[in-house]
This record gives sequence, C-alpha cells and structure tokens, in this order.
Amino acid sequence: MNKALQICLRTTVVTLILTGVIYPYVMTGLAQTLFPSQANGTLVADEKGQTLGSELIAQPFMNPAYLQPRPSAAGEKGYDGTSSGGSNFGVTSKKLQDRVAGDVKRLKEENPDAQGDVPVELVTASASGLDPDLSPGAALWQAPRIAKARKTSPEQVSAIVTSAVEGRTLGFMGEPRVNVLRVNLALDKQFGRPEPVPGQDRKEEKKDADKEAPASAQPTTDAAPQK
Repeated sequence: MNKALQICLRTTVVTLILTGVIYPYVMTGLAQTLFPSQANGTLVADEKGQTLGSELIAQPFMNPAYLQPRPSAAGEKGYDGTSSGGSNFGVTSKKLQDRVAGDVKRLKEENPDAQGDVPVELVTASASGLDPDLSPGAALWQAPRIAKARKTSPEQVSAIVTSAVEGRTLGFMGEPRVNVLRVNLALDKQFGRPEPVPGQDRKEEKKDADKEAPASAQPTTDAAPQK
C-alpha cells in the first residue's frame, strides 16, 4: 500500500513539474524567441512606442477621416475585447433588419460620393464582433469620404489602401484583406492627424472618466488610431 502510494505521489509530482512548469516555460520561451510579436498580442505602436491597439482586435473609428470597420455586437457598445460575440439575431429578426437598414441609410449619407452599393460587410457584424479587417473593396468604397475629410484626392487614399492589401494566408486560405488600424496609421503618417469631430468621437461620451484615468490608460482615438 505504501509503495503504491509513493509511486502515485512521485508520478503526480513529476507530471506537475513537467506539464505545469517545464512545458509552459519552454513554450513561452520559444514563442518569445521565434514569434515575439504574435506572442505578445500583435500589438501596434506609434513612432513613440505607445501602444495603440492590436492588429487582431477591431476598434471603432467614427471620424470621417478614418477608415471605418465592420459593425460590432461585442459588448454593450460594441468593440469590447473582453466580450467577444455576435448578436445572435437571425435573418428574420426585426431588430437586425432595422439595424442594417439604419446602417445602410447612415453610410449612404456619410459617403455620398461612394461608387456602387454599400458593401455588405459594412452593415454586418462578424461572429466575434472584433474583425479587424475589411475586404479591399469595402475599404476603397470609403476612399472618397476619407479624401474629402483630409482634403486630398480619392486616388491618393486609394493608393494607401491598395498598398496595405494582404493576400490569402499561405496563398490559399481566406481572402485578400486590409487591416483597418494599419491603414489608418498609414493615413495619419501620410496626411497628418485629422481634427477630432465633436459628436463623432467616442471619447466625448466618457471624457470625464478619461480625465481621471492615468495617461497610459486613456484611449488614443483620433490622436493615433484607437477610434
């Protein structure tokens, strides 16, 4: 009995050390060495090294001078990285139909010079609510609005979008795409930061809370895309 107990205890200790200490440390070390960016969340920083967001998590950009992402049902106000998920509304849902119709109307009003119909992805949320990418077509559809807000030509904005297109993963998985945050950073780099637009910056809704928060915790919205 004692011998069997000793064997069990030794097995438990060895297993805990192997799987609870050695394996995690080895995997963490390899990840930090081979894939440091991915291991740390694929974070995006500005020229000063300030973290602005992640390539993997969408964030809202309401300013017309920025490329705007897909709508989000993640969290109460959307784009909540701690509450990933969809609305669970079916295609027959009246709430979903009303929301889509409202978004189509808004997008047409905000993009009067855009060519063609509103891209479907701009009025439909992803399953996670945090899709950070758009198709090249949906991004280019917004070029006239961005160009007007930044007082430049649609061709110049389109060139930035086109240069940011990423191909299919491994050449065959997924579809060509552009990362919204990366494009907006490129726009700021090329044309400078736009002026914040009152009522279209989510910081306006929580400015009192932001004043009390530490500088490092405040959103960097229009300042350097976290909008």
